[in-house]
Amino acid sequence: MLICFDTNVVLDVVLRREPFSQASAAALSLIEKSDHTGILCATTLTNLHYLTRRTLGESGARQNISHFLRVMELAMVTRAAVNAAISSDMPDFEDAMLAYSAHQAGAQAIVTRNLRNFAKSPVRAYTPTQFLALNA
Repeated sequence: MLICFDTNVVLDVVLRREPFSQASAAALSLIEKSDHTGILCATTLTNLHYLTRRTLGESGARQNISHFLRVMELAMVTRAAVNAAISSDMPDFEDAMLAYSAHQAGAQAIVTRNLRNFAKSPVRAYTPTQFLALNA
């Protein structure tokens, strides 16, 4: 199963944001322990760098990106995904881009803490806790 992880889940782990980091880390670790393949939207990497370099420094931010590239695939942001996001009913454009990029990559699920913004996503969304329960 191809699983796309939203930026907020990745940031929970990298920045150890409580009370979310434990469930997010467990959901991400399932990728290495199961038959699932994880993907990240290409925009997640730029957001990850931007939002972590102040805390982790340039080297730390790039090391995190390198780590995720070793264990995850990438969902590309194509013109078709952007056009679909623009015309979608999803309330948040960044989430819509992730959803349509994941859809084009063939993802069967998105793991996010923000289910409300993914209610109209072409790919079903789960919280980290819901995703863990599905895989128990």
